[in-house]
Amino acid sequence: MDHEHYSKERSASLDLLLRFQRLLVSKLYPGDCVGQVPNTYSPDLLGVGSLLKKYTALLCTHIGDILPVATSIASTSHRHFAEVSRVVDGDLTGILLPELVVSVVLLLSKNAGLMQEAGAIPLLAGLLEHLDRFNHLAPGKERDDNEDLAWPGIMGSFFTVQSCRNNEEVTLIRKADLENHNKDGGFWTVIDGKVYDIKDFQTQSLTGSSIL
Repeated sequence: MDHEHYSKERSASLDLLLRFQRLLVSKLYPGDCVGQVPNTYSPDLLGVGSLLKKYTALLCTHIGDILPVATSIASTSHRHFAEVSRVVDGDLTGILLPELVVSVVLLLSKNAGLMQEAGAIPLLAGLLEHLDRFNHLAPGKERDDNEDLAWPGIMGSFFTVQSCRNNEEVTLIRKADLENHNKDGGFWTVIDGKVYDIKDFQTQSLTGSSIL
């Protein structure tokens, strides 16, 4: 109930900021106009770009103050990380920042000169270190990173080559593979990053499936 109250209390202001952010992006997004001289921008467009920079600066200042505190609390335990992540996800960091980053990348691909003129990108780049420190606290980060690197592409073949060199057969099993196998009646479990098939032990065990 406290979480619902918190969400309702913040939703109006966050929704207003999100609408304002989208308005800025829509004003900067190039239309179908023809005849504009390259690298020349109207005063109105430059004004919107300046406003985007000020908006980004204020947003980054807030996030830059929040993330170090969040990282400090989240480093206490996995439970603290989960709780802090829930709060951050409902804050400006989780609602406004992701869409702003995507929008800036889109605008950069459409009109790099205007975005460089606006100067909002360096402000966002200043948050990378704070975000990286917080994300490194996520439980299972190393496992997830390995999964991302190993599927598909070079890292997958790298692990295969290494396994051949060691005369060992190593199979990489993703989380989705494990879940699908268990849905089909199998019983795989993960212990210290290794997958074990305990289907046969399940029939012999007196403890029941829930404890296993």
